[in-house]
Amino acid sequence: MGGMMGGMAGMGVPQDMAQSQQAPGVGGGPMADMAAPGQLPLEQSYIENILRLNKGKVATVYMTFENNEKWNAKVFKGIIEAAGRDHIILSDPQTGKRYLLLMVYVNYVTFDEEINYSYPYGTQQQSGQLSQYSPR
Repeated sequence: MGGMMGGMAGMGVPQDMAQSQQAPGVGGGPMADMAAPGQLPLEQSYIENILRLNKGKVATVYMTFENNEKWNAKVFKGIIEAAGRDHIILSDPQTGKRYLLLMVYVNYVTFDEEINYSYPYGTQQQSGQLSQYSPR
């Protein structure tokens, strides 16, 4: 990996930027400061992680779609089944439909009940469900 970093710096990428491309947690990088289990690390308070902490709850997702004459805005309500870096999967218990929604179109999400959110200090145990992506 060291050879690759040197190559990146030689290709017009500043040395400090090339060094920031290291794997998470390597060499004291941004991911080295991991929080206790059940807490979102400082760099990982991403929407997908908050949605994962609330898997199984009913959510209302408000979305807009630019340059769409048929429907510019749309609202989806359903149970959160999963969330990834770029998507949310909702299921509508009344119709049985499942929706794969792209995060790029999400404006905001509402819940009719209290949400699980343990940032930065919390006591919930949700190990293994949080994303381990490197910062963008």
